Amino acid sequence: MSVPLLLTDLYQLTMLQGYWHEGLAGEAVFELFVRKLPTERNFLVAAGLEQALEYLEHLVLTDEEADYLRSTGLFDDRFIDWLGEICFQGDVDAMPEGTVFFPNEPILRVTAPIHQAQLVETRLINLLQFQTMIASKAARCVLAAPGRTLVEFGLRRAHGAEAGLMAARATCAVGFTGTSNVLAGQRYGLPIFGTMAHSYVMAHDNELDAFLSFARSQPNNVVLLIDTYDTLLAVAKVIEAARILEREGIRIRAVRIDAGDLGELAKEVRRRLDAAGLESIGIFVSGDLDEWKLRSLTQQEAPIGGFGVGTRLVTSHDAPYLNCAYKLEEYAGLARRKVSPGKQTYPGRKQVFRRYGDDGKMAGDTLAVADEELPGEPLLVPVMRAGKRVGPAESLEVIRRRTREQLDRLPEAYRRLEPAAQSFPLALSDRLQALIAETDRRLGLAR
Repeated sequence: MSVPLLLTDLYQLTMLQGYWHEGLAGEAVFELFVRKLPTERNFLVAAGLEQALEYLEHLVLTDEEADYLRSTGLFDDRFIDWLGEICFQGDVDAMPEGTVFFPNEPILRVTAPIHQAQLVETRLINLLQFQTMIASKAARCVLAAPGRTLVEFGLRRAHGAEAGLMAARATCAVGFTGTSNVLAGQRYGLPIFGTMAHSYVMAHDNELDAFLSFARSQPNNVVLLIDTYDTLLAVAKVIEAARILEREGIRIRAVRIDAGDLGELAKEVRRRLDAAGLESIGIFVSGDLDEWKLRSLTQQEAPIGGFGVGTRLVTSHDAPYLNCAYKLEEYAGLARRKVSPGKQTYPGRKQVFRRYGDDGKMAGDTLAVADEELPGEPLLVPVMRAGKRVGPAESLEVIRRRTREQLDRLPEAYRRLEPAAQSFPLALSDRLQALIAETDRRLGLAR
């Protein structure tokens, strides 16, 4: 499986030609991190590493791409030939997917000849930024509705097919039960969920006929949408349908409500179903849900067993991007550092050590030089050496379990939806501070 090399920004290729002309081929270390949290977030959850590694494994310049580059007139033919020989042969260290992290903590480190490490910048940010953004939003939904079934419903509102697939993967990786996206179900082994649309009901002369027809067509997956006309009047038809279908050996699993006051409707629907002896029929709701609405419905003790969360999740509507950066931290054995106002970086290859309190909760992180040994858990682990994976791909169940454990160990102040009063503690090790001072002196920046 080849991956288009031209899925990148032009300046990556112009820089590569510059490196090629100068003969710059030393080892470079780049780190990917988020500069600051969106105001709506207290933490982020790392996601997208699997797709990033797949990209690095299969990167190649095709003949068609080479021909296109020649047609632009921007590049030397010999450079294009040289570019066609590139394959990624570097090392990658990263936080495993499902790891909770905070600003200025590298979630991925690439060590490779500078042209290889530079070339992959755009796509790595593209892959990791998007899935991390969606996974972090999904984790807030999981915290807002503990113990409830959560289904990703967002494909139709996602920003393209790839975004829809990756959103399904990212949400299920951090605790969603499944997705409505059938291709994501096939590709990633996710449970798939679906009911019916209003058009199905409207195509029949009356709701009862629609309910019966759908149930007979889908006897093992009978979830009926009841808000096409009048939600409460539809309940009587569900009850009637349940009596008829029971004689045919078909059971209605749930009803779905997609509009209106979901909490109050769910309570009244539950009361009427229970009065009819249909306690086994569950209630599933959807309709512009997000973590805030999930929390409200949960706090109301609305009798809802599951939620379909779509548009506001897959677009991360309140925080639709992350301030990601992929920066050169070392080249040819020397630490490098950017000092632009508001965009300063810490030099050298680094590691993050996480400390825990006596209660088992996260107490703080330390950003350190990579070869230090400090108290705490090192968060970046080897995932690729010399262009080859160090182990098999992790299953989504492993990632789900890690996310669950991480969220359980997150202090309460950071689990809440509201912004925490203080940022999560991040200290700089003594050696890293010394490296900063040394780098500044070497670059003539010390005052």
